[in-house]
Amino acid sequence: MTSPDRPALLLVEDDPVLGPLIAELLEPDYRVRLAATGQDGLHLGLTEPWDVLVIDRGLPVMDGIAVITALRSKGIATPILILTALGDPDEKVRGLDAGANDYVTKPFDAGELAARLRALTRSYSRPAGHVSIGDWELDPASRSVRSMYGAVVSLTAKEAELLAALAADPLRVFTRDELLARLFDPTDQPGVIDTYVHHLRRKIARTVIRTVHGVGYQIGEAND
Repeated sequence: MTSPDRPALLLVEDDPVLGPLIAELLEPDYRVRLAATGQDGLHLGLTEPWDVLVIDRGLPVMDGIAVITALRSKGIATPILILTALGDPDEKVRGLDAGANDYVTKPFDAGELAARLRALTRSYSRPAGHVSIGDWELDPASRSVRSMYGAVVSLTAKEAELLAALAADPLRVFTRDELLARLFDPTDQPGVIDTYVHHLRRKIARTVIRTVHGVGYQIGEAND
């Protein structure tokens, strides 16, 4: 029986028999999307969110190494498992150096593939309490945000509270009065919100908070 909140998995495999077979094998535990070419896999990898990618090494025209290299060059940090028919250790090293996190050699055991994918999705799952903001993760407990590249930005208590309040309801536009009543002292003026928004934009990115003119503020995409 499948679960509606299964992790999203992109499978890039050109073999017309093996691709659907792997997809069927993984469907009970993942929401699988199959791409039959490297170009399609790259497009989907760049334009849609995934929890894990499985990429065949020997794709025609644009091979698996090229796809992985292109994804990593664009800042995609999603864990990648590469499937390869090449048992040469040097080929495995090439895949890992290109940005793959793990590999499985064909022909593979279905149980091993499933176990390796479980390990990857566990290792890269978001810690409890963390909030995703574009390419950043907010940790309210430690009052910090971390980029996918490992950079960490420390926040003051009020900066972290303001960012967490906006990120908790990303579709909502908050007025200054709402944020003031929720987070600040009654004696503070609404302009204090503008000051903290300015500080957060300087520390993280201009796009971390959107200004909705005439209304207030909304969480943005901190990926600058």
